[in-house]
Amino acid sequence: VGCAHVLERRPHELSGGERQRVALARALVREPEVFLFDEPLSNLDAKLRVQMRAELKRLHERVGGTTLHVTHDQVEALVPGDRIAVLREGELQQVGTPDEIWSRPSNRFVARFVGTPGMNLVAAGGSLRPAGLPDGRALELGVRPEHLRLGGDGAAGRVTLVEPVGSEAYAHVDVEGTPLVVRVAAEERPAVGDVVRVAVVPGRLHLFDAATGERVEWT
Repeated sequence: VGCAHVLERRPHELSGGERQRVALARALVREPEVFLFDEPLSNLDAKLRVQMRAELKRLHERVGGTTLHVTHDQVEALVPGDRIAVLREGELQQVGTPDEIWSRPSNRFVARFVGTPGMNLVAAGGSLRPAGLPDGRALELGVRPEHLRLGGDGAAGRVTLVEPVGSEAYAHVDVEGTPLVVRVAAEERPAVGDVVRVAVVPGRLHLFDAATGERVEWT
């Protein structure tokens, strides 16, 4: 767990992250039938958190057994998890594989909670309303930033903010008063003030009941 270099130190000489890794090692060496991890990576710096996330997955595959891992970090849940339970104020929202949670969120809360940035949720109206939606009920459209594209015959909007994050960028676009976040490659990022068109990747649109927030199936 990356703490061999602190074997000769006293507990009071360890940092918070080092103490957390020592506690993890003490749990692993006992080879219990069930591991209960409550935010095991929360005190680690970003680089070590990525390293330990992968190491936890390898340890689980090697040691086996059941591991219950509690976390508020969506990536930390998606990477090592075989099945994920999403809770809100103690109430179960959805249980499924990482792919199911990501691609078919059961309600508005799960859709927004899983993913960074979260899923765009907008009222289904105006140019943002696709053909074929059921009539007679208020609906919300959901689409992840990576499932939006700039250009084509999409809805027109103005870029209000651009967030560069290395090899990609997040473009914030105002479409008819509705804010959308679009993930684009760094070399394709627009400038603030540009007028662009935003289109949804086919088959990547989600639908939710505006009143209850529950997922609505449609074709």
